[in-house]
Amino acid sequence: MSAALILGRSRRRTLVLDAGEPRNAPSSGVHGFLSRDGTPPKELLRIAREQLGPYPSVEVRSARAIGARGEDGGFEMDLDDGSSVRARKLLLATGLVDELPEKPGFKELWGRGVYHCPYCHGWEVRDRPLAVLISDERATEHTLLIRNWSRDLVLLTDGPAGLEEEDLQRLRALGVPVNEKRIARLEGRNDGSEGLSRVVFEDGSSLEREGLFYGPPQRQRSGFAEALGCEMVAMGPDAELVKADPMTRETSVPGVYVAGDAGPPPQSVALAAASGSSAAAVLNHALCAEDAEAEVSSAGNGGSANEAARGTT
Repeated sequence: MSAALILGRSRRRTLVLDAGEPRNAPSSGVHGFLSRDGTPPKELLRIAREQLGPYPSVEVRSARAIGARGEDGGFEMDLDDGSSVRARKLLLATGLVDELPEKPGFKELWGRGVYHCPYCHGWEVRDRPLAVLISDERATEHTLLIRNWSRDLVLLTDGPAGLEEEDLQRLRALGVPVNEKRIARLEGRNDGSEGLSRVVFEDGSSLEREGLFYGPPQRQRSGFAEALGCEMVAMGPDAELVKADPMTRETSVPGVYVAGDAGPPPQSVALAAASGSSAAAVLNHALCAEDAEAEVSSAGNGGSANEAARGTT
């Protein structure tokens, strides 16, 4: 949406294909986005669509793309209704999918008691009993980060921790217990309000907590980047992202750009919007140069600049 706004203001014919499945849909509110802090995700999308209204060159279509092919100068997308669309440039803003454990409570409480990002949700659960679920080499670092929001904190590893003795001593010195019990399920509050109530372990014991921070493995929501030949890059043990220039957001395939969580980190709504704006500006610069070159070439071959301009709009 952010990219479409910039492109609309640049007088570019722009088609936004939106399947209506934003990654942050389970969250009760978007945070850290200046002027929109706490806005529900659906409301933010409604405002975005409304603000695209004044730009007649921008179309937002509720549709799912199912295939992509082409090269710089021409790309084609197949849609799930059997139609296809063509474009000179392609911006992938397809995002990621969080792969949650197949244990009761995780999916039900995702974004509403189980959280991925402390910058997005830490304030709402500050000073409450919290837990961190992580078992790899990042466990100590991530636990110390969450400790910034609450000192009533437990590190859960859902099995043997595998931490170095130095890390264990550090956590003990900071008053952070390490619980290696296997998790059976998560339970929400009985009163029906949003939030976690307790973590239940396989041995029948439980731990009362009001928030759990967990960074699940992630995968690309679509295979378009790989289908188009874009270079991918591993980001830690749990995610593979589309490699792109951090400033221009252009991928290894000329004419293909990436914005949002599918591309270079970090992840947040505000930063996703910023990456969309950046990509759109660079994309428009490229189109301006191509348009000018086409006009010059046409004029040199006996055509008029105005005719060339009309042909590349």
